[in-house]
Amino acid sequence: MKPLDFITGEIVGILLFFIGLYGLMTKKTIVKTIMSMSIMESGIFLFYITINYTVGSVPPIGQAQEAAFVDPVPSALMITAIVIGIGVTAIGLTMFMHYKQKHGITHWSRNRDQTGSDH
Repeated sequence: MKPLDFITGEIVGILLFFIGLYGLMTKKTIVKTIMSMSIMESGIFLFYITINYTVGSVPPIGQAQEAAFVDPVPSALMITAIVIGIGVTAIGLTMFMHYKQKHGITHWSRNRDQTGSDH
């Protein structure tokens, strides 16, 4: 047994999710919040993709083979979710740019009269 055999895709996905959740709850700047959401999404994608992985399976493309086929539906759903996640991140960053131009601040604030600080 190798020293790092216990580190699997599922564990890394869960760690990424909780790192993103921590960043989402503690960061006060809008850009860091958007980045934390992207990290959470990456953790979810990695978790679901590695849960579907089975050793020895082949993609259902080409000639009929003796090996077991991988179910293509979870992979297709994750590709769709990745595209949606990229779109949400792009829209969030665009909204942030407009918010910064209009109000001049880069952090979450209830009082819009405050001037911005990047902390």
